Amino acid sequence: MTDHIAPPPPARDVRHARDAGDGIRLLTAVRPSARQVAWQSMEFYAFLHFGMNTMTDREWGLGGEDPTLFDPACLDVDQWMSALAAAGMTGAILTAKHHDGFCLWPSRATAHTVAASRWRGGKADLVALVADAARRHGLKFGIYLSPWDRTEATYGSGRAYDDFFVRQLEELLSWYGEVFSVWFDGANGEGPDGPRQVYDWERYYAVVRRLQPGAVISVCGPDVRWCGNEAGHTRPDEWSVVPAALRDAERIADRSQHADDGVFSRLVRSDDEDLGSRKALAGRLDDLVWYPAEVNTSIRPGWFHHPHEDSSVRSADELFALWCDAVGGNACLLLNVPPDRRGLLADPDVAALKGLGERIRAFRDGVLHADVDMSSGKPRTGAGEPRGDRSALARLDGDAAVPYVWRPEAFDEMPVLSLTLADSTEVGAVVIREDITQGQRVERVAVIGVSDGRERVLAEANSVGHQRILRFEPTVVDAVRVRIEASRGRPAIRTLAVIDAAGAWPRG
Repeated sequence: MTDHIAPPPPARDVRHARDAGDGIRLLTAVRPSARQVAWQSMEFYAFLHFGMNTMTDREWGLGGEDPTLFDPACLDVDQWMSALAAAGMTGAILTAKHHDGFCLWPSRATAHTVAASRWRGGKADLVALVADAARRHGLKFGIYLSPWDRTEATYGSGRAYDDFFVRQLEELLSWYGEVFSVWFDGANGEGPDGPRQVYDWERYYAVVRRLQPGAVISVCGPDVRWCGNEAGHTRPDEWSVVPAALRDAERIADRSQHADDGVFSRLVRSDDEDLGSRKALAGRLDDLVWYPAEVNTSIRPGWFHHPHEDSSVRSADELFALWCDAVGGNACLLLNVPPDRRGLLADPDVAALKGLGERIRAFRDGVLHADVDMSSGKPRTGAGEPRGDRSALARLDGDAAVPYVWRPEAFDEMPVLSLTLADSTEVGAVVIREDITQGQRVERVAVIGVSDGRERVLAEANSVGHQRILRFEPTVVDAVRVRIEASRGRPAIRTLAVIDAAGAWPRG
């Protein structure tokens, strides 16, 4: 935080609505699909790594494990969902089959499934139980299906394995109701006859679109981009408009985990930190896609539950910081919470999730009432006449049925939004959201605190997108001003909220 008067940037650095060149039109013409908008609004959901590896205390099974080893005697999927809901999550993605090939549903394509286990006499279907429990607790349900199968004999044979994989994919997308995400990773290993399997990704995508048209296809897929690490690291600026080449599933697979070495889950690389600034996109404006980021990480060092990691569960404070950076960094957060071999979430995980939920609720409850002043003209809904009270801009719970979007006048080269508080108050964060149905437009924003007429820069950022949470050192202010210093055409702002210091920086 800089303690000085906040001057405007030089006029030559201001890129705003008056720049109506071809570049601006190409950038803002890239918009999300309806499924991508719905997915981004979920913000925070769970990964549930559970299966044969849970029973054998491994991360990557070898394939061919005895199905009778799978017997979670105390399984309680409602306990899982209660803990996830308490953390403020909106959905859950289950590892229906991991690399070892053991299926948590009675697949008709293989005998290596729960039907061959001792669990509940081989008569139960864990995918069905989890899907139903998720919906009982108000959560959406998603599927992870590993393309790599270390048990299936046809793996590595080409079309025959693709046929096998498609049969399993069709079962999962037909039997269990609506699915919000189909999550593919890039794991690939040697087949029994030597060569690696070359996945027919386009065929897999076509199955998903046919059976679950509302589902996003994530990571090795065209809808949701992997952030590039499994440590929960978010780039300083996450852009949703990026080069189409980033959708290359084989490129993603090459950068994914290739060995069960215990290192990859906390590895952060510094390459490719800028994917979508104008500088990064120079020369590529004719081949852009909307490909937003998902940040995935685990509450533990491993992805599956291991008893020796019970003392290494991330704290509620660490998880809250991850949430602020990811959900507040134009990404969604996918947090893995692995059940143990009993079929229960372990006590340390449940306690951490409970603490995280309390912190997220305190953040949302910390929104301060403020009078909104729009220095550049009238509020707009994007089309037609303005609707609603301008104070709706300063809330996090705006009525989605009546979207309230503010757009400055075209002549305003540096629009400023001011939030004036009723009294001098200690604040700790500002939340900014764009209307992403209009594209991603904001390229530079400054948050300025005002106290007794003196201005101080509290935070600065480049990208905004769906949501940007800018936390800063708690500061007593009378008002907060948000200055949009650069944008791709006219910005479209749907939320601007100030959070009190206690909500932004909760104490455990």
